[in-house]
Amino acid sequence: MSGSNIPRRGFGRFLRALRERAQKSLLTAGLAIDVSPPTILRLEDGLPSKVSTPQIERLLDLYQTTPEERAEALEMWEMVKRQAKLAKAQGLSKGWWQGYSDIYKTYFDHYLRLEAAATHMTSHQLVLIPGVLQLPGYRRALIHAHTPDMSAVDVERLLELAARRQQRLFGDDLNLVALLSESVLHHRPGGTGVLVDQLRHLNEIGERPNVSIRVVRNEVGAHPGFVVQSFTLLDFPLMATRLVEPPVVYTEGAEGALYLERDDVIARYRKAVVGIQAVALSEEGTRDLVLKISKEYSA
Repeated sequence: MSGSNIPRRGFGRFLRALRERAQKSLLTAGLAIDVSPPTILRLEDGLPSKVSTPQIERLLDLYQTTPEERAEALEMWEMVKRQAKLAKAQGLSKGWWQGYSDIYKTYFDHYLRLEAAATHMTSHQLVLIPGVLQLPGYRRALIHAHTPDMSAVDVERLLELAARRQQRLFGDDLNLVALLSESVLHHRPGGTGVLVDQLRHLNEIGERPNVSIRVVRNEVGAHPGFVVQSFTLLDFPLMATRLVEPPVVYTEGAEGALYLERDDVIARYRKAVVGIQAVALSEEGTRDLVLKISKEYSA
């Protein structure tokens, strides 16, 4: 977990709760420790920030914390520092994906941190194969469609980034549930040949015990997936400490992404997942359908 930001995010949420209870603005908090409001926001969002222990102590004074809250906050802060020190020693302080940061959107860095820490991923897709399941040919076609002027070198780097992310599916520390609209199996961003290879890959990787792929047939009609649209729900492991990493729903559009964490929002998405699974084919039924479609396009 040294590449994860779970301790940092847990501390950030705790600090935000203290600030909001004290009814202090980001500006007031920033002025108290001589930093900008965005720095306070980064700290509360669990992102790396150049803030010292004395500055944290001043914030706790400003928030008028109880002795118990102060002790808990400082204990959590020490854990953040220990985790950061360990990650730095192992060369993971910025995450292995930082080497590719010049070729992906800035908002995606946060997602990659979450994905690296997650142990369970539920992806519901209405249009495309989930990124973590895309073969190079399929992804290359999407890259060219989105960024046609990207250099050949950078295209290969993006494919390399994808391949490194996908390696976790071949271990035992990540479970994937992919819920796909039947339409996903017919879209051909790279042509028929690329789609056939992609469908075969779905069936192969779907045999793994940590991967579940299920398709919702088009004839099913209206179901919760039409309401929530495409999304990825990330769940994280329990920790030995009292720090708990809440689940996150990630949604992405042409102009950016949303990270949803509110309990009621997460509950709605979990309910939607149950509803989608209720109308989806079984894993075996999905494999049969995928095989049938791949044979049709191979003819």
